[in-house]
Amino acid sequence: MRAITYTEFGPASDVLTLEDLPTPAPAAGEVLVKLATSGVNPSDVKARAGGRPGVTKPPFPKIIPHSDGAGHIEAVGEGVDASRVGQNVWVWNGQWKRAFGTAADYITLPAEQAVPLPEQTTFEQGAVLGIPGLTATHAVLGGGSVAGQKLLISGGAGTVGHLAIQVAKASGAEVIATARGTDGVKAAQEAGADHVFDYSDADLADQILAATGGQLIDRIVEVEFGKNSDTNAAVIAENGTIAAFGSALDMAPVMPFYPLMFKAVTLDLVLVYLLTKSQRETAISNLTQLLERDMLSLRISHTLPLEDCAKAHDIIAEGSRAGSVILTL
Repeated sequence: MRAITYTEFGPASDVLTLEDLPTPAPAAGEVLVKLATSGVNPSDVKARAGGRPGVTKPPFPKIIPHSDGAGHIEAVGEGVDASRVGQNVWVWNGQWKRAFGTAADYITLPAEQAVPLPEQTTFEQGAVLGIPGLTATHAVLGGGSVAGQKLLISGGAGTVGHLAIQVAKASGAEVIATARGTDGVKAAQEAGADHVFDYSDADLADQILAATGGQLIDRIVEVEFGKNSDTNAAVIAENGTIAAFGSALDMAPVMPFYPLMFKAVTLDLVLVYLLTKSQRETAISNLTQLLERDMLSLRISHTLPLEDCAKAHDIIAEGSRAGSVILTL
């Protein structure tokens, strides 16, 4: 099979190599997926570049990157229902704590990590579901129903934020979002946000509360926890929740502890790779229902062939895309 591999950290064009490897066979409890697409995420780019704190060398001698992808099941291992052969699926955690991910013609993985793809969902869209789709769905709905609640979605023009707006609106919430610049604000509005504000505005908290008539926010989906902690403390309701999935601009934030404590705020740190079995099953169920209802627009900014994997990583690193980057196989 064709596969993109790397054995050391470094620039994408220097370390990513296209090579032929043996096609794996599924072990007991596993499926063999013939991949049609591989999703490229910022976490994949950081891992390949050696950007994770404290990690000085790759965790395996040879790595096939990427955790997201979609395709069809070509074979099953012992103990897996043979009727799954031929089923279209999307996969999650393809390369989490594993050497070989989805940037290849085939992948073997535990059967539960290959989720049936809704009939109307394409393979390209399926490659967006593992990290962006589950992060957005869990961050919005991980605490239960949000119907009738007020939600603030930070970074509403980003891949996760754009999906989170749609998940929240489809689930009956009033959505306030932040974005940056004309294009960012427009993207968040098109996703369905009721109110959108520029996150760089000095009076952001006042604007948010003016839009809600002074009512505080029930749940915040946060991409930049450290940078936005003061604003969030000002607008969050008593017993509200901040579901934070990032803090790249301030990785060691000073938290306004007492303003948050005296509102009994719950801080939920969302790492999609480590959802519990129950959390993941719920997130997958919610995501599947939204897809079947055709409630999600899964933006894809670039679709490239497998051999252009290094270019795909560079596009992600540049940070100027408006949607996901997908490799086709």
